[in-house]
Amino acid sequence: MKAITLAEYGGPEQMAWEEVPDPVPGPGEVVVDVVASAVNRADLLQVQGNYPVPPGASEILGLECSGRIAALGEGVTGWAVGDEVCALLAGGGYAQKVAVPAVQLLPIPDGVSVEEAGGLPEVACTVWSNVFMAGALAEGETFLIQGGSSGIGTHAIQVAKAFGARVAATAGHADRLQTCRDLGADIVIDYHDDVAAELKKATDGHGADVILDNMGAKALANNLSALAKDGRLMIIGMQGGVKAELNIGALLAKRAHIAAMGLRGRPVEGKQSKAGIVAQVRERVWPMFGAGTVRPIVFERFSMADAAEAHRRLDGGGVVGKLLLLNPDA
Repeated sequence: MKAITLAEYGGPEQMAWEEVPDPVPGPGEVVVDVVASAVNRADLLQVQGNYPVPPGASEILGLECSGRIAALGEGVTGWAVGDEVCALLAGGGYAQKVAVPAVQLLPIPDGVSVEEAGGLPEVACTVWSNVFMAGALAEGETFLIQGGSSGIGTHAIQVAKAFGARVAATAGHADRLQTCRDLGADIVIDYHDDVAAELKKATDGHGADVILDNMGAKALANNLSALAKDGRLMIIGMQGGVKAELNIGALLAKRAHIAAMGLRGRPVEGKQSKAGIVAQVRERVWPMFGAGTVRPIVFERFSMADAAEAHRRLDGGGVVGKLLLLNPDA
């Protein structure tokens, strides 16, 4: 098969579309003929050498994909060759074939094309595990998504709104703020402003019960200020750096919780596993696509062979939703 390989760490110029050995399914795994994958910020970090591959995972980029099952490994039940699926991956999505544990497969949601589904598993599992499983967002609470026009953000707005939360979203330009409104955000805030102050103004001083943040260090102090009493700050990115000073007094006064939770390195099965997250996403989120309350947001499509250009596009900013990578031979 062909896949994107890295000559060495650096930038997109290190990426090439080359022949590599086909994957073979191990026990409990399937091989998927890939139709589409998608670009995530973590992929950019991996190319730079700043996101180590978990032990045993494929060195090939790509944390999600969609396609059709080509082969079943020993012990796999409930799936058949030819089934259309999408999958959460620890790596390997930027390729024509990928081996994945069967417990990380999802059916294509109703109303979604196989191609569009290539950009769903990573965002859906990230949002569900952080905002709902760990963050325990409840109906009537206020939810703040930092970066509302991103792939994560566009999905999070829709799902949180569908669960009855009051949704606030940040973005950097008027058109992206409008996109957040169109997706269901009740409150939109320019992230160049004082987000905590603007949110408190819009919520009569309450703030956010749950915050999903992709900035990390740069936003920590303001996020803590924006939290309501008993609020939960869920950090999933470090675009704004990795080190910051934390006011423990403010944390104690609000009885607040701060968690940083990755998805890629979780165990396949067991406590806090990918299997458990995928199962809940299938049960709780997937029906929303069929009902029309949640939809995939695709900004642009690239041939997988042009993945380097897609990386440049994401790194350049202004992307609303997901960038898909399509297998040119699918």
